[in-house]
Amino acid sequence: MKNSAKNIILFVVSLLFGLMFINAGLNKFFNYMPAPKDMPENVMAMFGAMMQIKWLMPLIGVAEIAGGILIIIPRYRALGAIIIFPVMTGILLTSLSLSSGFVLSLVLSVILIWIIIENREKYLPMIK
Repeated sequence: MKNSAKNIILFVVSLLFGLMFINAGLNKFFNYMPAPKDMPENVMAMFGAMMQIKWLMPLIGVAEIAGGILIIIPRYRALGAIIIFPVMTGILLTSLSLSSGFVLSLVLSVILIWIIIENREKYLPMIK
């Protein structure tokens, strides 16, 4: 695949990925997407427990918005991926433990790993 075609595909995927996280982050503040009515009881209990920690959802929301914006901008994509990484890890582990939404979180994890691999040279100074 030509380098320019790969860059275009990466930009489109990063744009969609970033917009999904910006939307999720904004929802943490404005609550415009109601929870599904038929959510399993264990999922409702877990989200209820997470809501008891008052600072957790705003922190995750800020990370999702900031990371989503940065992932869209090619120059700052590596930084955005690092910001989103712990959030994505939490999403993946939560969906795995609840057996709910695992396929979507796995796809998003693969996209994030691709973004990290494509920007690996920017991370080298951190590990040297």
